[in-house]
Amino acid sequence: MALSSLPRAAILRAAESRRLRGFVQGHGMRLGAGRFVAGETLDECVAALRRLNEAGLNTNTTLLGEAIPSADGAAAVVAEYEQILDRLAAEGLRANVALKLTHLGLSFDEEIAYTNVEQLAAHAGRLGTFIRIDMEQSEFVDPTLRIFERLRAAGHTNVGTVLQSYLYRTPNDLERLLPLGPNLRIVKGAYLEPAEIAYPEKRDVDRAYMELVERGLAAGAYIAVATHDEKIIRRIQEYAQRDGVGRDRFEFQMLYGVRPALQRSIAAAGYKVLVATPFGPEWYPYLMRRLAERPANVGFFVRNLVRR
Repeated sequence: MALSSLPRAAILRAAESRRLRGFVQGHGMRLGAGRFVAGETLDECVAALRRLNEAGLNTNTTLLGEAIPSADGAAAVVAEYEQILDRLAAEGLRANVALKLTHLGLSFDEEIAYTNVEQLAAHAGRLGTFIRIDMEQSEFVDPTLRIFERLRAAGHTNVGTVLQSYLYRTPNDLERLLPLGPNLRIVKGAYLEPAEIAYPEKRDVDRAYMELVERGLAAGAYIAVATHDEKIIRRIQEYAQRDGVGRDRFEFQMLYGVRPALQRSIAAAGYKVLVATPFGPEWYPYLMRRLAERPANVGFFVRNLVRR
């Protein structure tokens, strides 16, 4: 089925509906959003992170939100992230942070976004921890890469970013970053992009995904393999064994609430597995993208609605 098929497109468009957003956010946790989101408060998230750590899994967390419209709002997000970083360190959790640059001001000012994320990278560095800069819609790819390169040039080696295999441009972006010896998460891509810039067919996205992971590993990058696709996971494991790529050179990343048994089984086999565990009151767009990635999850959500 094409990635741009109607169910996925319809779900992603629903993410923009204010009326639906109001209803779902009013009832969503009871309807089942808690399967994919570790609560609305940091306390709830910390409890989830601890449970995952105790199960042998590494974690990251994200304060959900994006497209902050003002400098004051972005500064408030920075302050919240500093508190999150401090709390993770104080709790002794195996957890780091992933964040969106539009949540720090990128949608209106690239320089403000850079200043904000640089402050957080420095704060994380003092705590001995890591920050992942998420990749967003295609319009933000270039400024995100510029900011990542600026951070690395400023000496912030504790920062990584993300590349999306469904964009035609991504192999060139990978080559651009490889001289930095980067820490890169490879994803397929969760936004609705036109066929002019993104592969519409799943088989092409999967092929590009494997090529990116293998090229990154061959060139010495640290690769976070972010997928729930068991076929791809097995192929990466086979590639690493065949080419002598140590397990300290890559990890598998999966989403909170998605295939937890698979997460545990891969960790039990001796691979590092990180579970992306977001939280916060602004969880609606995130939830809709998770449903769009696997429309069968809509059935889970609707069944909970019927049971109310």
